[in-house]
Amino acid sequence: MKLSRLALAVALLPSAHAFAEAPSRDDALKLDDAVITANREVQTRRESSAAVSVFTRIDIERLRPASVNELLARVPGVQVTQNGGRGSNSSLFIRGTSTAQSLVLIDGQRAGSISSGGASLQHLNVEQIERIEVLRGSRSAIYGADAIGGVVQIFTRRGEASGVNPYLRIAGGSNGTWERSLGVSGGNQQTRYSLNDSLEETAGLDRTGPSWNSDADHDAYRNRAFSLNLSHNFNDDLQVGFSALEQRGKSEYDNPYGRLDAGWNTNPSKPYTDYSLSSTSVFADARINEYWSSRLELGHAEDKQDARDKLFPSSEVFNTYRDSATWLNTLTLNSNHSLLIGADYLKDKLHSSVDYDEDSRWNQAGFIQHSYRAEHFSTEFGLRHDKNQQYGSQNTWNAALTVVLNDDNDLILSYAEGFRVPTFNNLYGPDSWGANPALAPEKSKSYELQWRSQLSEKTRLEASLYRTDVRDLIAYVWNPATFEGRNYNVNQARINGFEASLYQELLGWQSVLGLSLIDPRDRDSGHTLQRRAKRTLGLDLDRRFGKLGVGASWQVVSSSFDDPANTREISGHGVIDLRTSWHASQELAFDLKLNNLLDKGYSRALYQYDVDKQYYGYQEQPFGVMLGVTWTPSF
Repeated sequence: MKLSRLALAVALLPSAHAFAEAPSRDDALKLDDAVITANREVQTRRESSAAVSVFTRIDIERLRPASVNELLARVPGVQVTQNGGRGSNSSLFIRGTSTAQSLVLIDGQRAGSISSGGASLQHLNVEQIERIEVLRGSRSAIYGADAIGGVVQIFTRRGEASGVNPYLRIAGGSNGTWERSLGVSGGNQQTRYSLNDSLEETAGLDRTGPSWNSDADHDAYRNRAFSLNLSHNFNDDLQVGFSALEQRGKSEYDNPYGRLDAGWNTNPSKPYTDYSLSSTSVFADARINEYWSSRLELGHAEDKQDARDKLFPSSEVFNTYRDSATWLNTLTLNSNHSLLIGADYLKDKLHSSVDYDEDSRWNQAGFIQHSYRAEHFSTEFGLRHDKNQQYGSQNTWNAALTVVLNDDNDLILSYAEGFRVPTFNNLYGPDSWGANPALAPEKSKSYELQWRSQLSEKTRLEASLYRTDVRDLIAYVWNPATFEGRNYNVNQARINGFEASLYQELLGWQSVLGLSLIDPRDRDSGHTLQRRAKRTLGLDLDRRFGKLGVGASWQVVSSSFDDPANTREISGHGVIDLRTSWHASQELAFDLKLNNLLDKGYSRALYQYDVDKQYYGYQEQPFGVMLGVTWTPSF
């Protein structure tokens, strides 16, 4: 019935002139007012119905984050937890949903492990990134599975349309940390390129306090990254391109667990992971005629994790391989109406040292979305059909209504459905892990009301009130008697939330204030979902005084619970960072950052040291200093 209604609506569309031409993707990646992730095509922020936060390369160089996780934590409604320090395992929570309920893309390609369901955001080097877009809210009608909470899209570095632009950067600081990167980019109106290489090394810190003596050393981390982007315009109507990102390295971590009652190894350990992440894609963008543009993308992504221990010869290997194809078509029917029609194909394969009942599956999908824009309101309606090798067919849809109150104020009311396919660990792993091949996909319904206001020439407010209901939530129960667990579909979750962003320029100071209030609950037990803080507040302040730039960041996170039963509390924390930069000349710039200025001890996750059966927090970065120099010679 939904399909027939959409077909009727399309059949009744009048014909007229085409929309004004949008900037190219390469140009849009440099703009802070453009959005690509919301509908997989270039839009302005006001045209998009989604709540999206954008970090451009200029933002990254101003804020100088140590990691992608540090950057994402600035977004209202987004929380990141990790098991202590740089390169440690992390979890992403967008609007209270889980890591596996959020989609991560690299240049349009799905990233992450199909065994665990999460993307290794902690290993993405910021020096290889041109832009990050964080879409908050369900977008399954456009992207399919896993986009319940939102979508994070990372774009690798791009070239300019003129000249040759090399750079060299070296930075060093606390805990034996060194960052080295170099690259060259440039081109002309027909061809653009960007080639970059970086190396990040740190001696790290001791992530666990009470632990085995062998874990008392610092946990080092190493990341070597490479990216390449190349695009060429054959003419005004045809562009082709290629992008590649590869990151590999080693991450040491602590294993504070020992076997006392049953099951655990009695020997202390010195574990580490050799990892390799890569994503490659090719595309062709063609404007068929005045009304029809088409884009074809082919991609391949790999996530390789080889977990080892210095005390044992064996290792655990979890390698994910993903092949994908996408065909997008934008039909500009007239000055008010447009259609986005697309098809996706995805093939996942797992190579592992652990025996899985199944090691591959495919997914096929087709989707269509209609957009209407008038003077005082606009609408959006999308429908997607997925066919999964494991689960058969799944339909999702979304709708949005934007009311233009005046030139400075918009109200947006939206509804979206979503779903998540269980991971290979959930379904096909060993019985001792709780694998359950009878699991059903998680399904969600999301409701949102947004208000966007240009309060003054230099003040902008964006606020959202939302609710997400998830049913067939995949839960896990542990049986201490058998020392085994089990995955099952029982729980239902309800997430209510409010978030707001205020952008202000006053007396030369640029400020960004972000507030998030959420209430994420398991509806069966009434407990708060684990590792979700109910309140977060972030503030960035920056100003330039000629060649000198100064800035500060303040982030406050309330307490949360580390377990579903809400018996183990993680204390809240507040952290202040300071930064400054000095452009000594057009070619030479220095930057200095003071992390955790007040040296606050805090953690975002707990661990249990079995010697005394107590829970302790993984240690996060104490006070630290990073000093860097960037050279951009002119030719």
